[in-house]
Amino acid sequence: MRLPCRLLVTGAALFAATLAPAKTLIHAGALIDGRADTVRKAVTITIEGERITGLADGYTAPAAGDTVIDLKNATLMPGLMDMHVHLTSEQSPQSYTEGFFLNPADFALRSTVYAKRTLLAGFTTVRDCGAENKLNLALRDAIAKGWVDGPRVYAAGSVGTTGSHVGDATNGLNTQLQDLLASSNTAVADGPDGLRRVVRQRYKDGADFIKVSSTGGVLSLAKSSQAPLQTDDELAAVVQTAKDYGLKVAAHAHGDEGMQRAIKAGVVSIEHGTFMSDETIGLMKKHGTYYVPTISAGRFIAEKARIDGYFPAIVRPKAALVGPLIQATFQRAWQAGVKIAFGTDQGVAPHGDNAREFIYMVEAGMPPMKALQSATLEGAKLLGVEKDFGTVEAGKFADLVAVPGDPLADIKLMTQVSFVMKAGKVYKQ
Repeated sequence: MRLPCRLLVTGAALFAATLAPAKTLIHAGALIDGRADTVRKAVTITIEGERITGLADGYTAPAAGDTVIDLKNATLMPGLMDMHVHLTSEQSPQSYTEGFFLNPADFALRSTVYAKRTLLAGFTTVRDCGAENKLNLALRDAIAKGWVDGPRVYAAGSVGTTGSHVGDATNGLNTQLQDLLASSNTAVADGPDGLRRVVRQRYKDGADFIKVSSTGGVLSLAKSSQAPLQTDDELAAVVQTAKDYGLKVAAHAHGDEGMQRAIKAGVVSIEHGTFMSDETIGLMKKHGTYYVPTISAGRFIAEKARIDGYFPAIVRPKAALVGPLIQATFQRAWQAGVKIAFGTDQGVAPHGDNAREFIYMVEAGMPPMKALQSATLEGAKLLGVEKDFGTVEAGKFADLVAVPGDPLADIKLMTQVSFVMKAGKVYKQ
């Protein structure tokens, strides 16, 4: 028995509809796409699986089986990117002693709370710039496997010299503890050959990039925040070895001399940059070096330095000196045309408050649109992943966030993220 042609056609259409993948349509009242300097009104973003497959003006009607997300009263933008966080810790008066009482597993479990806070604040991708016991690598992998909720993590492997801010966690400890811990610390070496070995070990560990301290730091138990901590030859060895393995190098730096050494060696970014001179600004522009300002951390430590007992005695004067200067340094660097990528150093200031950095950037003169682009397209460029992230375009991962109202008119709205999607999955609505 032959079926009527009309029934055959209807059956074929139903079969095709069954095979067609379900789509998610986002109806956005306004779209900041991360690339254009203008806002696009009344847009439909189509998502299939993990990626964006189309953008269209107006509000496209859904087909059977499609999901519609109504954000007509919101501004949609790319998932935000923070280029300097520490997801496995958070500064408090107990930070310098809790390592004696907590196990690595405790720190790891607590970090899952910080990771989720970061994601729900709208930050779908972060650079984690270092952790004890390689916990940032483990957290990265746990998030990627779907075991815990958090942002996509690019995890640093730390490389330091003896007594350095990054890598040497024995500063300020008694000599017995220093001797005991030194033998197990694979992040510290001296001289070009020693540092090459450490970079190779970080590659072996699975790090996504290398983090060095080319100067002293604020929160380590050491006197100077500005002293250069690596020679030209040492920095050159780190950068070249990292390059051999396809890894970029980020340099923690407050002091000007250490910044200049790192820039000349070829690091991809300067983190903090507190005492940056005009000469250093010129070098950054010449070499195309990114600046990751971390104003949030500066504001936080300046505030806490006023509280007796919050920081150890050796840290407090550094915090009081460095903290108030970072925002002014950012202003000078922005006005001079240095490339800037958004970064907070959260883990100093509380996780989840990352978006306050936008407020500080705008206070210092950066236009709101440029501040948002620093946390989208510029972050993707710094990581070298602009093919997949940083803008709302067909073919890119569906990392999307929204805020109620217009953040260009009121940048404080960035602290009120109401919608978060990462790789096509909704985490907050």
